[in-house]
Amino acid sequence: MTARVTIDIWSDVMCPWCIIGYKQLHTALATLEGEIEAEIRWHPFELNPDMPPEGEDSAAHIARKYGRSPAEAEAGRERMSSIAEAAGYSFRYTGEGEPPPQRMRNSFLAHKLLTHTLAAHGAEAQTRLKLALFDAHFQQRRDVSDRAVLVEVYGALGLPLYEAEIAFDDPVLGERVRAEEAQAWDMNISGVPAMLVNAKYLIPGAQDPDTYANALRRVVAKEAQAAAVS
Repeated sequence: MTARVTIDIWSDVMCPWCIIGYKQLHTALATLEGEIEAEIRWHPFELNPDMPPEGEDSAAHIARKYGRSPAEAEAGRERMSSIAEAAGYSFRYTGEGEPPPQRMRNSFLAHKLLTHTLAAHGAEAQTRLKLALFDAHFQQRRDVSDRAVLVEVYGALGLPLYEAEIAFDDPVLGERVRAEEAQAWDMNISGVPAMLVNAKYLIPGAQDPDTYANALRRVVAKEAQAAAVS
């Protein structure tokens, strides 16, 4: 009998480790096919809530935020890119011509749109949007803080364009995003990705597929044992 779990992921579209972690999780779930199925839901976490509208060059941002030299930052990017490639994701530019500089952006509007999508269209549609936003930011170097870009990405998935415009200006939706961000801090989540299984068991950071698979098996076994005792 297949066990079913929910996995709530706190994440930011700006976070490269979040897409790496998701790809590793996806690989783990593929190995668990027929054993464990998961519904994945995404929740907001802004790495840079005070980022100005014009954004910031990614390399300069890393150097400033973490105190790294240009050489150290480049080595870190190369290591991360190698890990991503092994996980099945590429950060390489897929557009035409010379790649524009990658910039960190404010992700609040993207989080509003993702939160709306989960409520209006369900977890599968929300995941499709999240992955499309990762691609837009990392591979296409698009400004995913821009309303027009977000609307275009949303519409390309076959979702109603007018909903995006409503979501951007919905103050209640904004309050919900802030509440979910506060929930992360209440759970001592200070970095992402952070995955909460069945609303109880936290898996922090981007782990390898075996770690995810083993953690999910432990959760299912623990809950089955608890159900047998009760």
